Formats: sequence, structure tokens, C-alpha cells
Amino acid sequence: MRKFFPVEELARDARFTQITMRESQADPRSSLVGESTGKRPKTNRLTPSRPDASDAARSLMHGIFVGEIQALEGAGRTCHDFETGDGRTTDTVPFALKLDMARQAWDEARHVEISVKLSDWMGTEIGQFAENTVLFEVACSNDPVLRLAGVNRALEGLAIDVFTTMKEFGDLAGDPYLEFCEDWMLADEVTHVKMGSDWLRRVTEDDPERRKKALEFQSVVDKIFSFGGTRSDSSESPIGLARRFRELAGFTDTEVTEIAEVSLAALEDRKAFSAASLQADATTAS
Repeated sequence: MRKFFPVEELARDARFTQITMRESQADPRSSLVGESTGKRPKTNRLTPSRPDASDAARSLMHGIFVGEIQALEGAGRTCHDFETGDGRTTDTVPFALKLDMARQAWDEARHVEISVKLSDWMGTEIGQFAENTVLFEVACSNDPVLRLAGVNRALEGLAIDVFTTMKEFGDLAGDPYLEFCEDWMLADEVTHVKMGSDWLRRVTEDDPERRKKALEFQSVVDKIFSFGGTRSDSSESPIGLARRFRELAGFTDTEVTEIAEVSLAALEDRKAFSAASLQADATTAS
């Protein structure tokens, strides 16, 4: 079977439309509700009180669905792409790491099934929203340690934040099905991140330079997904930072604080850009 499968050749049927990260976030004002009219709500967090709560929740649920497909594909590829070894070189991984990735692929397959049923429950059709393929792109690195850092720590870390937000949304909306399913998947995501954290440290125990490179890659991925302050501790971000669950998943206090600072800085940049754009629009109109 072929190894190192490129993102351009992912198998999808005619229902799916794929877009890049740049295309999906072309307008830095897009996730700040109310700014187009100059009236900002008290919170931009995903809550039932938001005027666009239904569409926002369904869009996020569809994003979770396609993300789980790519996570399944990424974990499965890691099992197959690398030979069994001690993991000290970039072309081998310990057999026990392969077993953990196989377990994760099993989890992700279950998450895909759950997400399909939840999307149907919420009134969303498969392919109704575009699929951003950046998760699988991160899983295409030739170094398995970079995959652990980018996918298991950065993107699965984001999944912890997303599932926590959706779980809280289900609770506030009085939807026990959504709340229960998100809580169930959240437990798996904590395990996936913990596996990534543990294996990253074990494999790079005697190679500080490789570990440094992996953590720098993780930081880049975190910054990409903090674009515009999409997730942070601020109520102005749609997705909250799930600090406690991140700690359980192996993140240090310093790491969580760094992610929070990057996200808040991105939020301030977005607000400044939005204010400047509104001012420019007003000047043009006058």
C-alpha cells in the first residue's frame, strides 16, 4: 500500500468542498458577531443567546465531523507510513506508538459516526459547509515527532477546547444528546493529547534539538488556529480555552499560558483590523 499520501489525493465524494485555511479566514472580522453594525454583544462565546447560534453551532459541528475524518486518516497513516523501530530516527516509530495510533484511529472512526448523527440531529447535511484540510496537511510530515506535536498536541488540543465549548452549549441549550456526545468525545481527546505529549517526550528524550523543532512546529500550528482570537480565555472569542482538560492531557502551565497569550494577541489584532475597516467603510460611504 502507498505511503505518505498527499492531501491533494484525499478520497472524498461529490458532497464535499475543500478549502484552504487562507480561504476560510479571508475576512478577519468574520467571527466577531455584531461588528458589522457597530454593536458588539456582551459575549461572542457560542451560546444559545447569540443571534446566529443555530448556524454557528451547525457549522462548528460540521467542522468537527470533517476534522474527525482527517484525524482518522492521519492516525492511520502514522501507523502505516513508518517502520517499527526505536523512534530515534525519522523513519521509525516504536511498536507501542503504532498501537496507540491504531487505538486513536478506532476512536476517531467512532467520533465520525457520532458526528454524522449529531449533524443530522442538528439539521445539517454532509457537505453543507466547506472542509478545511489543514489537519491532514499537518499529519503529512515525514517526521513522526512533528506529527505528534502538530496533530496530537496542537490540533487535538484545539479539539479539547472545541468539545468543551460544544458540551457547554448543549447544556445551556437544553440538548442532552449534544451535551452527552460531546462529553464522551472530549474524554477521548484528552487521551489522544496525553498520548502525543508522552510519546513526544519519550522519543526525543535524548534529542533536545529534535524536541525543540517539534515544539516550534506545534507553536506554528497553534498560532494558525488562534487566527483572529478564535479561541482564548476572553468572552469575545467563540471558543474558550479549556485549561483544566489541557492540564490533564499533559500541557504544562507555561504551555497553556503561552497559547492563551498568542490567542489574546490575535484577538486584539482582529479587533484593531475590524475597527480600521469599519472606519474606512464609513469614510468611503461619506
